Amino acid sequence: MTIESPPTYRHPEKRNRPDSPIQRKPDWIRVKAPVSREYQETRKIMRDHALNTVCEEAACPNIGECWAKKHATMMIMGETCTRACAFCNVATGRPKPLDPMEPMNVGGAVARLGLAHVVVTSVDRDDLEDGGAEHFARTIAAIRELSPSTTIEVLTPDFKDREGAIERVVEAQPDVFNHNLETVPRLYPEIRPGARYFTSLELLHRVKRLDPAMFTKSGMMVGLGETREEVGQVMDDLRAADVDFLTIGQYLQPTRKHAPLDRFVTPAEFDGYVTLGRGKGFLLVASSPLTRSSYHAGDDFARLRAARHAATA
Repeated sequence: MTIESPPTYRHPEKRNRPDSPIQRKPDWIRVKAPVSREYQETRKIMRDHALNTVCEEAACPNIGECWAKKHATMMIMGETCTRACAFCNVATGRPKPLDPMEPMNVGGAVARLGLAHVVVTSVDRDDLEDGGAEHFARTIAAIRELSPSTTIEVLTPDFKDREGAIERVVEAQPDVFNHNLETVPRLYPEIRPGARYFTSLELLHRVKRLDPAMFTKSGMMVGLGETREEVGQVMDDLRAADVDFLTIGQYLQPTRKHAPLDRFVTPAEFDGYVTLGRGKGFLLVASSPLTRSSYHAGDDFARLRAARHAATA
């Protein structure tokens, strides 16, 4: 049994977009449906702590594998995003007020899951004065309090480039600061209309200027119509911003109302991106059809630290 795209959509803001047929997935992308006991246990812990996960909201194809290992990616600040990116399955609309107990709930869930490494991401909250930066900082602090041995990776929005937002998150000292470029600049108007490529690039560079020792990370999707040369240019831009780690994965169209898939990129091409990225100086490049920002994040963090140690030895 395989996970297929949902038959209906929950994005009223996308109703006026033309339908695009969902292409049949090749064999190298098919995954088993989540049915394990450990998966159900992870799901119960999320419900017990009233938490959202990007694993569910973004319909991640790796949820069965990751939740079987009790690896869940926390999605804070609610389940409703203020933007409507063409690739994303997270619902868009008017969000509810922030839950002041959410940071401690995240910390409690991380402790209960026994996570050695956790990824914390969020919806975009352009309605908030600081874009949610303080909520990120409080969540990091709560995890440090309730699960002090856990290393923390944040995957943040761009906070609409609000003054002091990046500084507040860096001040909270996550172990990895991730912000995804998502695609090549030519495709931003169609795929990521609420964001600006160079704003995201500058965010990552600013993190490194604020704390040169902090690991920085970014990710992108392929299969949207980009060229290999454009992917190479994104790599060059990220390296100019001193980004340490790049993830590259296959775009999978969530519904007919989302951005159409251009093509399925072959595993050999993904391997080629690893070689290309390493040649450009990244400490680590994770590139495969099922790679996502938080997929195998704990193992990758260990590899990242080892790579830095080797580079500076």
